[in-house]
Amino acid sequence: MIDPSLFQLVCFYAFATVTVVAALSVITLRNSVQAVLALVLTFFSTACIWMLAEAEFLAIALIVVYVGAVMVLFLFVVMMLDIDQEKIREGFVKFLPVGLIVAVVMLVEMLGLIGVRVMHAQTMGENPATAAGMSNTEWLGMALYTQYLLPFEIAALILTVGVIAAVALTLRQRTGARKQHPSEQVAVKARDRVRIIKMAAERPAESQSAPAQESKP
Repeated sequence: MIDPSLFQLVCFYAFATVTVVAALSVITLRNSVQAVLALVLTFFSTACIWMLAEAEFLAIALIVVYVGAVMVLFLFVVMMLDIDQEKIREGFVKFLPVGLIVAVVMLVEMLGLIGVRVMHAQTMGENPATAAGMSNTEWLGMALYTQYLLPFEIAALILTVGVIAAVALTLRQRTGARKQHPSEQVAVKARDRVRIIKMAAERPAESQSAPAQESKP
């Protein structure tokens, strides 16, 4: 019989390998549509890792928000754009050394942070969700809407203000552009737009057919 901890470890390494390979494919593939699909696979594999870490809420949010909405929108936009692949390839080769240097520096910094964290690590307590006898999503919802309700509402207010500001910045008055007025459209009545007129049926005049008959030999 397979040991559950060993099976979980094997699944973790499998998902992590797929995530790393898919992430590298995002920056190496020359086809934009294939790169977006590789990014979708990266998000999905990351969500599987979150599930193994018993963070169900983060996994579901990653699937629903990023894979289900954002990445589908990205894929639609990329497929609609007429992208010149030759210019992209030239830019990729041109900036490849700079990108490699930045990647190496970021890797060294992350390894340094991990080393410092391990050297000064403190023993963490039991998972609060497990201690409370709840799932990760249930415990997060209870904590978010009870203990952290005020910060949650403030964050929601800030995001709402940001959305309104983005709409206000992009809303411009353009001359010659057609606009819709929903209030006027809703207030329209049929008798104001359509008028039924009763007319007598029109018949062809007899004088028009007479010259045609006289012209025949």
